[in-house]
Amino acid sequence: MKPLQFEQKASQRIYEDYMKRIKKATNILSKEDQQDLMMEFNSHIFEGLQSYTTGSEIDNLLDVLQKLGTPEEVLKPLVAEKKLEQATRTFNPVHIFKALALNIFNGITYVIFALLYLFLFSFVFLIFAELWNPSEVGLFMKDGQLLALGKVDGTTAELQGATEVLGHWFIPIMLLLIVVFYVLITLLLRLKRRNK
Repeated sequence: MKPLQFEQKASQRIYEDYMKRIKKATNILSKEDQQDLMMEFNSHIFEGLQSYTTGSEIDNLLDVLQKLGTPEEVLKPLVAEKKLEQATRTFNPVHIFKALALNIFNGITYVIFALLYLFLFSFVFLIFAELWNPSEVGLFMKDGQLLALGKVDGTTAELQGATEVLGHWFIPIMLLLIVVFYVLITLLLRLKRRNK
């Protein structure tokens, strides 16, 4: 991106400050996405300035920047959308949590997705609980009926005579469920983003 050049130092400082604010507002994004947004705003500023035939350079620049709005506010939904796109493309958990944090106030569906991802942590908790106290964690069945999946108190009357059916397979099955649910939730998030 080629920065714009101004005749007045004050205009140049205002422009550079505005572009720095854009860079700061987009620093959570990939370098490519940051550059795209910087170029887009740079283009809007250039085109906006071309529409003026009279007036001082600084007044025209301030007018264009005012019409564009403050970068922190204008870029918030764009950054959230770009981060969500990156997250669903890469399946990277860090990007997904950042994207959900940015989008959490953009509708109830993002809250639901955040809760679904948090639900996956219950499986991680169960794995550690299984390592810590294997006799109270597992898939418990009694008389062919599922009684509980998770950590239970062994003294509960309804669990008397129940059998933990997964045994040493509990941890591998929980790991498999984490991966399967993570992929499914992320694919649903990608589908939701595309159908927006």
